[in-house]
Amino acid sequence: MTRAFMRWLRKSSLREQDLCVVVAEMACGLIGAQLSAHLFKKRVAAAGRGKRGSARVLIGSNLEDGWFFLLGFEKNERHELSSQELAVLRKWASAFLALDADALLRSQEIGEITEICHEAQSRTQ
Repeated sequence: MTRAFMRWLRKSSLREQDLCVVVAEMACGLIGAQLSAHLFKKRVAAAGRGKRGSARVLIGSNLEDGWFFLLGFEKNERHELSSQELAVLRKWASAFLALDADALLRSQEIGEITEICHEAQSRTQ
């Protein structure tokens, strides 16, 4: 998770386990909406609520071993992203996916990203 995503997650009704379910679903081919080559939007069900009325997350991923949670929002907070926001998120997704192991570790050490779903995927952030 990125630092900005972590801040949003603390205020949302989602938990890290919900995000691990998202990674597992996407790894099985249930990707949601593909917004670009490496940017995806996925519905996430919060405890006690279905996916339809719950949150949306934007994930930068190569659908193999890199999963970066970039942005999250409740369905009632917003409906669409602007073309400028999408352009920034696409660049952000590509930049995170291009990081090598050392750069990922440095990003974790300074708090830019936090690893989750350790057992599910090797590069879920």
